[in-house]
Amino acid sequence: MDQGEQDGFEAVNAEAHRRTSIFAGRRALVVGGSGGIGRAVALDLASRGASLLIHGKSGRKVDAAVRAIASVGGQALGLACAIARPGAFLEELERFGSFDIVVVAFGPFLRKPLAACVAAEWEDMALLNLALPGALASRYFPAMSGRGFGRFLFFGGTRTDAIRGFSSNAAYAAAKTGLGVLAKSIAIEGAPHNVAAVTVCPGLVRTEYIGQEEEVALLRMAPGGKLSARPPWPLPLSTSSPAIPVWPRAPSSPWMRAFLHQWMA
Repeated sequence: MDQGEQDGFEAVNAEAHRRTSIFAGRRALVVGGSGGIGRAVALDLASRGASLLIHGKSGRKVDAAVRAIASVGGQALGLACAIARPGAFLEELERFGSFDIVVVAFGPFLRKPLAACVAAEWEDMALLNLALPGALASRYFPAMSGRGFGRFLFFGGTRTDAIRGFSSNAAYAAAKTGLGVLAKSIAIEGAPHNVAAVTVCPGLVRTEYIGQEEEVALLRMAPGGKLSARPPWPLPLSTSSPAIPVWPRAPSSPWMRAFLHQWMA
């Protein structure tokens, strides 16, 4: 098979995959979808036939993500805005209607010891890393339940899959750890209605948001001295068992990729 035939074969397979996916015709919101892990998730969802609303702070990056999806035959709209408070952001979303899939790949990071954190920083961490995903769940869960389909995908922080102590980022980690409770609560209420929730806690992942000095520091902490690419695991969104949330720790590990692949089947 020459290169032209190979390209044609892959295009046919991609189109067949898009038509037969459970995401075909679904509407997806990707908060933080203009870069990093969020952009990779958005592109994956588009390849499976979902139409997307991609949020990001930078209009330039949002437009680039929308164009990337359109270039491979996908459908996407963009929403460029900063998020200061969950309520104001939800008001901004009202004009776009409802969604079948909600992905939150967003949340500010704060590296500060406990004694150095001020009240405003605690508020920002709690509101944007926990209250925002919770408010999105409360807003879109009822319609998902009524339609008999819904998927939530949240991203926690490294090692926030269980209750732990942190010496340099307690405010951030406390908020991200709470996403496990949110995902389990959605799973319990949503199981009878085919509404699933999962919180993924990645290992250390290389994205464009990591500067050179920070990458050097992260490499010293990373298992094997390597950072993961974004994202090296299949999306855990098409499960037929909506009551199972999972918190994988290291997306680069073979056992985790195999687990998620089986869970999607």
